[in-house]
Amino acid sequence: MSPEVQAFASGFPVTLLHAGVTLLILVLAAAVYALLTPYKEVQAIREGNSAAAISYGGVLVGLAIPLAVCLSASPTVLEIAVWGAATTAVQLLLFRVTDMLLAGLPSRIQEGEVAAAALLTGARLATALILAAAVAG
Repeated sequence: MSPEVQAFASGFPVTLLHAGVTLLILVLAAAVYALLTPYKEVQAIREGNSAAAISYGGVLVGLAIPLAVCLSASPTVLEIAVWGAATTAVQLLLFRVTDMLLAGLPSRIQEGEVAAAALLTGARLATALILAAAVAG
């Protein structure tokens, strides 16, 4: 067997494990966010609220950005889990602070205002990029 195939055979399972742990953290963080929001975005999405879908999509991407940096910078599953949990907690806190600073936007999203969802999503993504850069050092 060639060295390239051997490297793939030994490295690919590790890649799947690292990606799996990171995706699990993302799913758990998204679920925690959904439980902590003052209104039920997932229910609003099911009812066809486009603004809620944009907002929740921004949450998912906003959580994924720092997690992606943790994944790329951490060589072990333990490091991925520790940094992933830490950045997720910070990001969820930043989301709540953003919601408070942009008071009124979450309720406008609940009413279906796409402009409010776009602004709140932009703010969340901005905090995610800054947190990711801080993690990257």
